[in-house]
Amino acid sequence: MVSPPPDAPPYVPLRNSRWPSYRTPRWLLLAGVVVLVGAVLVGWAIHPTRGQRAVDMDGFLANVTTDIRSCAAGVSESLQALHEIRAGTQRDVATAISIATTGGQTCSPANSMQMDDLTQYQVHESLANLRLGTAVNDMVTWAFPHAQRVQYDVAAILSAHSAPVKAAATAKLAKDLRALDAVRAQVYAILRPAVRSTGATAPLPYLPG
Repeated sequence: MVSPPPDAPPYVPLRNSRWPSYRTPRWLLLAGVVVLVGAVLVGWAIHPTRGQRAVDMDGFLANVTTDIRSCAAGVSESLQALHEIRAGTQRDVATAISIATTGGQTCSPANSMQMDDLTQYQVHESLANLRLGTAVNDMVTWAFPHAQRVQYDVAAILSAHSAPVKAAATAKLAKDLRALDAVRAQVYAILRPAVRSTGATAPLPYLPG
């Protein structure tokens, strides 16, 4: 029998064992805490307080009122001019026609920067469940084509040189005013509940007719 060399290392049998386990580094635990805190903050941002929603709603009303103001003012001034001409308190028909024609043009997004802004308005995320995007679209429709048609009808009445033409233009004005009123009712049907639910204090946009 041959003996192992005296210098050989002692024999150590191999052991079958599982993979070695490692302790989670502290920096990784801290990173997890940071992620968790971030998720909580995001949750707060997604679910703002009623006070925050009121501020956002007030801002929304102020913005859309500014965007629709020139068109709305044109409608009011055109109808007032028509009333004064009919009542005999104003005889400057040419000026009244100009008011109605110019006012109608300002209701088109192609002719008004404010109306163009309204077509591209983005509602704040905190108000996403209040259907305000639909209200904005309805306001655009109120202005163009309905408010524009009403003002052009006024100009047509004032420009008419015969009773039949004036009667036809008057009938068209009545029809277009009904359509204008119907769209305004749709807008307010959305905005009034939104104001109540958020506690906003800003006035609703003025949409005459």
